[in-house]
Amino acid sequence: MHATADPHVDAVIVGAGAAGAAVAWRMAKAGLSVSVLDRGPWLNQQEAANSRDDWEWVMCTDHHPDPGIRKAPADYPVTADDTPIRPAYYAGIGGSTLHWGAHFPRFHPSDFKTFTLDGVGRDWPIDYWDLEPYYDLNDQIMGVSGLAGDPANPVRASRAMPPVPLCAGTQRLAEAADRLGWHWWPSDSAINLDQDGLGRNCCNQCGPCGMGCPRHARASTDITYWPLAIEAGVTVRPEATVGRIETDDDGRARSVLWRDRDGAWHRQAADLIVLAANGMGTPRLMLHSTSAAHPNGIGNRSDQVGRHLMHHPTALVSGVFDESLGPPAGPFACALYSQEFYETDRGDTGAMRGYQMQAIRGQGPLGTALGGYVTRLDWGGDHHRQFENSFQHTVSLTVTTEDLPEPENRVDLDDRAEDAAGVPAARLTYRVSENSQRLLTHGIERTTGWLREAGATETKVTALSRQAGFHFLGTVAMGEDPDRFVVDPAGRVRDCPGLAVVDGSVFPSAGGVNPTSTLQANALRLADLLAGQTPMRRGRAEARDMTT
Repeated sequence: MHATADPHVDAVIVGAGAAGAAVAWRMAKAGLSVSVLDRGPWLNQQEAANSRDDWEWVMCTDHHPDPGIRKAPADYPVTADDTPIRPAYYAGIGGSTLHWGAHFPRFHPSDFKTFTLDGVGRDWPIDYWDLEPYYDLNDQIMGVSGLAGDPANPVRASRAMPPVPLCAGTQRLAEAADRLGWHWWPSDSAINLDQDGLGRNCCNQCGPCGMGCPRHARASTDITYWPLAIEAGVTVRPEATVGRIETDDDGRARSVLWRDRDGAWHRQAADLIVLAANGMGTPRLMLHSTSAAHPNGIGNRSDQVGRHLMHHPTALVSGVFDESLGPPAGPFACALYSQEFYETDRGDTGAMRGYQMQAIRGQGPLGTALGGYVTRLDWGGDHHRQFENSFQHTVSLTVTTEDLPEPENRVDLDDRAEDAAGVPAARLTYRVSENSQRLLTHGIERTTGWLREAGATETKVTALSRQAGFHFLGTVAMGEDPDRFVVDPAGRVRDCPGLAVVDGSVFPSAGGVNPTSTLQANALRLADLLAGQTPMRRGRAEARDMTT
């Protein structure tokens, strides 16, 4: 195969999402020449369908989070026959931050030491305090609204902006939590509410954040990290489909073979190859990149690549209220959360670790009719009555459980389908563990009681959200033991010099909250180590200074 040789660079990064963007900027700031390849395009969020009358239909079709429904040109095939949770991700410059809800919690200190504390899962080779300055730095770049002082979490710097306002439904939840004596707190959200210095418009509470933000109020890395990275000299190549990682006879990673939008092949050589293609795409590429030195795939000497897949199994309970709660305005997933049952309490839950409860605002008319969150309304003579009782009358709570790493849950290859570069489909094999099921059951009971306390006259339960495969974690985990962990604490693949992983694949544990804040903070830490820089230590002033 003829492949055009691209100019040699210090580092080439595969993936332009949450992790890839952060690492590219950080490495370029350290003086490295950096090239980034992503199979997706640049998107103009100002052309998003949010203001169109058919925005809900667009969310159900062309902008659906499931690639099996969306079928965008940049999507690679995924076999999901052997999992109850469908994949949800997005390919493009900005990755899945293009279509996320911008809920931005941090891990608890206990999430980094689950085996030490509870005898389950796997400890991280670092702790919360190692990431604290990187959390602060990332908050500055992404632009976070919220309220400092949450008693369920360590003390942190004041948020740059106040929290997203509560609506009528979430206000009822807050008051009910107070009566129950439960923890609740306004969400940290990567949404611009009033900070002119970000160079982005403020949120106007229009609501459908999951398909992009025409105002650029909701943060995504195409409008936060990428302008900074490009200014620092990073080269970004959109619609670049990677075919394999190439190694020399000694097993060292030397180059990336990739195909451009016109079908021409290129070879990008680099001193360091960095994978940031998420916890499904990264092991997929590593398993496909076989050679004499890596007959079972790069990094797969101990058959650990792709194993220990962790999601966040999620239940959802919706409360129906007699009185109107108003139209579905405001960011749909950013209002308030409760971590009342976040830490292990086996006597109460019957399980190890815990879960977060998160408020979800009401849906639009089509989502209400189709049951986007909950059971579809009946069709027929009673449909209109059910619709009138539900539309603008609901608020929901999710139960986001901590998944534990199990080797049988995995990503591997399915040769029955392949993408344009010849890489086989990703195949998902996953079962909800007994521990996660106990957490879900407990959470459903507690959220049902919370909604009833808030005044709901009816509750509707989705025991496991099939469309909640947003997070792919743990499939190329980092740790100290070379027989159990594919990458070392600096993100380097142990049996393949010149190759590193920086995305959610490296998470030894999943926590019970959305991972993006932790993913980006860890990616910044790994970027420093891979670029030969001294890691940042605690000190918020230093974190703020590093943004300039």
